Amino acid sequence: MQKRKYQSSRRMRSVQAPVIPIISNLIRETPATISLGQGVVYYGPPRSAMEKLSDFGKSIEHHKYGPVAGIPELLTGLQKKLIMENNINTDHGSRIIVTAGANMGFLNALLAITDPGDEIILPLPYYFNHEMAISMLNCKAVPVSTDSNYQPCPDRIRAAITKRTRAIVTVSPNNPSGAVYPEAVLRDINQTCREHGIYHISDEAYEYFTYNGAVHFSPGSIADADEYTISLFSLSKAYGFASWRIGYMVIPEHLEMAVTKAQDTNLICPTLASQYAAVGALEAGVEYCREKLRVIRTVRKNMLEELQSISSFCITPAADGAFYFLLEIATDLNSMDLAQRLIREHRVAVIPGITFGMQDACYLRVAYGALDQQTGIEGIQRLTHGLSAIVN
Repeated sequence: MQKRKYQSSRRMRSVQAPVIPIISNLIRETPATISLGQGVVYYGPPRSAMEKLSDFGKSIEHHKYGPVAGIPELLTGLQKKLIMENNINTDHGSRIIVTAGANMGFLNALLAITDPGDEIILPLPYYFNHEMAISMLNCKAVPVSTDSNYQPCPDRIRAAITKRTRAIVTVSPNNPSGAVYPEAVLRDINQTCREHGIYHISDEAYEYFTYNGAVHFSPGSIADADEYTISLFSLSKAYGFASWRIGYMVIPEHLEMAVTKAQDTNLICPTLASQYAAVGALEAGVEYCREKLRVIRTVRKNMLEELQSISSFCITPAADGAFYFLLEIATDLNSMDLAQRLIREHRVAVIPGITFGMQDACYLRVAYGALDQQTGIEGIQRLTHGLSAIVN
């Protein structure tokens, strides 16, 4: 009998490769590359977060498993934050679950609401980890086109709903486009979910990162929406907390047991040290992030000015949120090939748009949250000069 070949599952082989590690490897192979790739901020956690850890570990209880949904101190802080900043009252049929980042919250949500073959609607461009998670669970991602500024079109979303649809996902402020969805559009999508008996998964990891008067809106604040709205949040961006892996989800109470099963199986409990640090971060509050935004706004302004120099072949749609631009480049090259050439030939890294589902043209995601002013100027100049040399 012929010996079978050892290999991964067909399910996992169908999932796209994670693009960030691929680009990171190329950066390591090309010394002195400036990265406009990974979506992180330039700063770390507030002092109050570190101070919360000064006594951590002295009690034997700190070395045991904690509650599956999160420690009471953190849950109380998050409940207050949600009321004050998002107008979400979790006393009216919702539950808060602390997760290892918002990505885990999304996977928890899928495990709780889907069966194999179910469909999840993703407005384009989608966040690649969302599409990957959907594929891993043998579900189907249904991409729906947006307008020229990457704003969702509710009529197109409604037309994509089938009997297998389980949820519509919105990411606002958006990764990768930087678009901020208007309240009216989010209310329309949320109402569509209500009418069709499907869930609205609202990813709000970039809630504090808005510019030009744009206002973030939480669909979970809509009256009587708590039965079908799942809200995802993260400390990674606002509090410089990426490596600590703390996010949280607000879920309908009828999903609590399903989410608990998923979380207990994968994580048992969120890391206690990270949760105590998160309690301290919340004490610093939103003002900590707003103070840091001054540098990000300056880098953003410099980038927009520099991108004007290549406007003849590079379209930069409006982007009033997060810390990304999604550029459309007039070239016959595909986005991965272009991204690789920019690293190897011009020592500047961006993320190819194909990983966000953008296949009709060549798109590049440019990130600017991790840069100081001088590095930002150097990085965007390398990008514009590199694109001019390659495309023209």
